[in-house]
Amino acid sequence: MVLGVVGGVVGTGVAGLAVGAVEVASGVGYPKAEYTLAVPEKLVGGRYELDEDSSGSAESRGIEKEADGEWGVYKDLKTVIGQYSSAGDDSKGTLVVSGLYGRFKYPGRVRKDLMEGAAGEGSRVVVPAKNFHPAGADGITVTCEVLVQKGERMKVTLPVCGWADGNTGGWVTEVITAKASQDPAEADLSALATLTAQVRSEMRKPIR
Repeated sequence: MVLGVVGGVVGTGVAGLAVGAVEVASGVGYPKAEYTLAVPEKLVGGRYELDEDSSGSAESRGIEKEADGEWGVYKDLKTVIGQYSSAGDDSKGTLVVSGLYGRFKYPGRVRKDLMEGAAGEGSRVVVPAKNFHPAGADGITVTCEVLVQKGERMKVTLPVCGWADGNTGGWVTEVITAKASQDPAEADLSALATLTAQVRSEMRKPIR
């Protein structure tokens, strides 16, 4: 049941770009494209193994086309979506990454759009956004919040953290089965922010 509920959030953060982005006054130019995001077979030092890579879905391609360059924020936009299970055992935990790469003039706006889009249909924010600056994040801000996603027979607590820099952005949610029904106020957002920084470092690849 937990996997069914978590699976429903895959890609919602990226989808939020299409509705969250707004016109931003022209300022400095777009940064140089120096990094992309990959969807590796393993994440978090091998703790999670890839179950499904949905990066090439029709929904993702449509979002890329709609958002790219439309609001003076995104340019050369590409999306990546991956769902992972804990060491190949999805009964222990699930990790979902919904990300994008390209050239982003306003990273703060990108991070805001991603976090607003994380609360898709059937979910709501119950612990408001909080900013963190974890080690290994190159000094960027990681924003975290807690959602509750409603399934047919249960509600799942979904802590979510997101980041954005000049070339990459994304949000990460980790659901440990034993904690899926925990009180949202007990979610350890600081730990998830640190994990998000690690996910970013493992997915972010320099363009050679």
